Amino acid sequence: MTDARPWAGRRLHFIGIGGAGMSGLALVGAALGATVSGSDRADSPTVARLRDGGATVAVGHDAANVPAGEDVEIVFSTAVPADNPERAVGRERGLAELHRADLLGEITALPGRRCIAVSGTHGKTTTSSMIVHALIGCGLDPGYLVGGEVRSTGSNAGWGAGELVVVEADESDRSLLKLHPDIAVLTNAELDHHSEYGSRLEVDETFRAFLARASEGVVVWERPELVALTPGMGAAGGVGAGEAGADGVAVVPYDVPDPILDPSGVQFGWRGHDVRLSVPGAHNALNAAAALEACRLAGADPARAAAALADFRGAGRRFELLGTSAAGARIYTDYAHHPTEVAAALAAARTLAPGRVVVVFQPHLYSRTRALAREFGAALAAADLVVLLDVYPARERAADFPGVSGRLIAQAAVDARRDGPVAGVAWLPGFAEAARYLGAQLRPGDLCLAMGAGDVDQFGRGLVA
Repeated sequence: MTDARPWAGRRLHFIGIGGAGMSGLALVGAALGATVSGSDRADSPTVARLRDGGATVAVGHDAANVPAGEDVEIVFSTAVPADNPERAVGRERGLAELHRADLLGEITALPGRRCIAVSGTHGKTTTSSMIVHALIGCGLDPGYLVGGEVRSTGSNAGWGAGELVVVEADESDRSLLKLHPDIAVLTNAELDHHSEYGSRLEVDETFRAFLARASEGVVVWERPELVALTPGMGAAGGVGAGEAGADGVAVVPYDVPDPILDPSGVQFGWRGHDVRLSVPGAHNALNAAAALEACRLAGADPARAAAALADFRGAGRRFELLGTSAAGARIYTDYAHHPTEVAAALAAARTLAPGRVVVVFQPHLYSRTRALAREFGAALAAADLVVLLDVYPARERAADFPGVSGRLIAQAAVDARRDGPVAGVAWLPGFAEAARYLGAQLRPGDLCLAMGAGDVDQFGRGLVA
């Protein structure tokens, strides 16, 4: 890839431009020379940054937002329905439509660039962010599109002069199968998106197809069921680190069986190097090992990459410290929206040695709540005090899921705490009532975690004095 900016002259209109994935595509599209416009439901700091970068962004969805001309390309995500007025007028005018994955696929296939694509049910954003941070620390200046802010760069996307491009590969709608990775990373695999997948087997087959697209190497957590998904391994698995899989594609398993965890962060050994992280939790040791193996396969110096992670400050909304409440409790936000993620975040919180761990959980999607209520309750029961908000519906409708609410998880948490005080679980569906309750409950030494993939982040920020 040269500085010729081959996208010059393209006109891209993004519906939902303020979203994590869409805003990154808009930023990179503009950096490549395209003229960018778009719309979103509300103003936000992300929308403001896009405007500052030259994009034309309207608030609200309206057919009039689509620029005049026959060469405009409409970019949409799975969350944008076909009857959206901007998509509808685009069809009337015969404009080209691109799913966001199609555009991301184009970026991952740009001549002269090599793509590292990170997928998995959990850890994609943090692992991708660690790769970006380490590559920058190695002086390799990557392009990147990540599903959250890389806190050391202050952005979820950028277009560096180096040959490497780091992207987050989303399995939720199978859009990862439109990407062209040179190096593919698989962090783990579980059934999470119940409206898209009918079974874990379907999830595995999607990840298998994704890994088969890698042209240089595959990095995978060293678990038999995951190694078995790598090219040429089949059901037996059993590949060793650095061995070749099918067609000469390197298959590199990783693991961190015994990380050292304490209030200062995480420490572990990797290929003869001492790796130190300031972000807490055993899951982040695994994320870091995956990131380092991907960097090594891409040609980064292993020692420099390992050293660079010492000042990695995390990704946006991934165990992010927001501040302190009026009562002196530390307030964090986390994007965890699956029982495995909830359990990992709470375990990480314990390593910081707080007086109590208080969690405010907002379930995400009715389908996930219905399917995993019992598992959520068991994971949340590890906290000292649990506050359950109602479901953040995202693209789903409550009418399609009668009887499903956050109360299902609250009851499951009570059931899981049979040997403890039932008073440790509160069902407070609205933000206002939950804030009043916590105002009376939080005390110095508490660690309060506002958790979920919806707008609970705003709730957490409201608790900060």
